[in-house]
Amino acid sequence: MIINRSLVDLSTKPAEYFLQPRREMGRFIPRTAKRILDVGCGEGIFGLRLKEGLGAELWGVELVPSIAEVARHRLDRVLCGDVMQQLEHIRDHYFDCVIFNDVIEHLVDPYRMLGAIKQKLAQGGVVVSSIANIRYSRNLFDIVVRGQWRYQEGGILDKTHIRFFTKKRICEMFESLGCRILRLEGINATPSRRVRIFNIATFGYFSDARYVQVGCVAEPLSTDSMEENYHCER
Repeated sequence: MIINRSLVDLSTKPAEYFLQPRREMGRFIPRTAKRILDVGCGEGIFGLRLKEGLGAELWGVELVPSIAEVARHRLDRVLCGDVMQQLEHIRDHYFDCVIFNDVIEHLVDPYRMLGAIKQKLAQGGVVVSSIANIRYSRNLFDIVVRGQWRYQEGGILDKTHIRFFTKKRICEMFESLGCRILRLEGINATPSRRVRIFNIATFGYFSDARYVQVGCVAEPLSTDSMEENYHCER
């Protein structure tokens, strides 16, 4: 059987795929974080900015060997491989912040991975993630009006995405893992005036459809805290 490598192998992605600066995600990182793990760090552009700006120790995990090698020149330590296979090399209870910028969508079992990552967080540590929003207005238009679901080289319908999320589903995922949502915001809004008007006309029901991604900060709860009912705003 012939398998199209581009469907399963991130090394086939164009070079710019690993060079995203992700400036919009900077505001989600705690200013007090001094030990940070960036999963899917690419060439380390985003991590380097945090390292220099916060004076933090920056670790990265990158799947593609050639890209990981570049990141090693920028970050303090870079592990190469699938994050689940690298867990034994990642210190327990060590990191103030673990970052997943557009990574969770690529995982077969993000629940298992996020559950395991909780063990790597220090007391008060958080998980910061950017997750593609399948309810984005362009997608809704293509599916509802055009009847299309067409995979692409990148973006929300990236052909290497395995999982798809809405803002509500992101909440449910983290809450099911015993986490409290501290921050949940749409990022990279469409400039479309029509979308803004449509949102007003529908009394904000499609407000989340303005955004390409959702930025999230989640904090694992202690056993005592889990007895309380924490629910993030949908």
